[in-house]
Amino acid sequence: MKKFLIQFFTWWNGTTLNTRFHTWRKGTKVGEDEFGNVYYQGGTDSEGRTRRWVMYNGYSEASTIPPGWHGWIHHKVDVPPTQEAYQAREWQKPHRPNMTGTPDAYRPQGSIMTGEDRPRVTGDYDAWTPN
Repeated sequence: MKKFLIQFFTWWNGTTLNTRFHTWRKGTKVGEDEFGNVYYQGGTDSEGRTRRWVMYNGYSEASTIPPGWHGWIHHKVDVPPTQEAYQAREWQKPHRPNMTGTPDAYRPQGSIMTGEDRPRVTGDYDAWTPN
């Protein structure tokens, strides 16, 4: 019952009930990625293309879609990675979760969150004052 209520009232904790219903009615499973996300297609969108969607494994985090699947789900390529010998390019980095709001978040030099002292002002800046 708790899982049903979570799915009913939230969208970030996984697949919503509407997506499950649409998948059951019109969805055809296309494949699955290394993170456990499952990809579907079926029906048509407003532009007449085949509708494509993903059912995330866990939280709905778009950054967990690997590059090959990203191209397919956004209609950049017609063939899903499961139907071709897709190899990631050497410049494509592996997935890292979004660290915003965690102790591992990016904090640039001089940020008050780093705990370091800010660099001293060098004198090349004159504060604006009204005339």
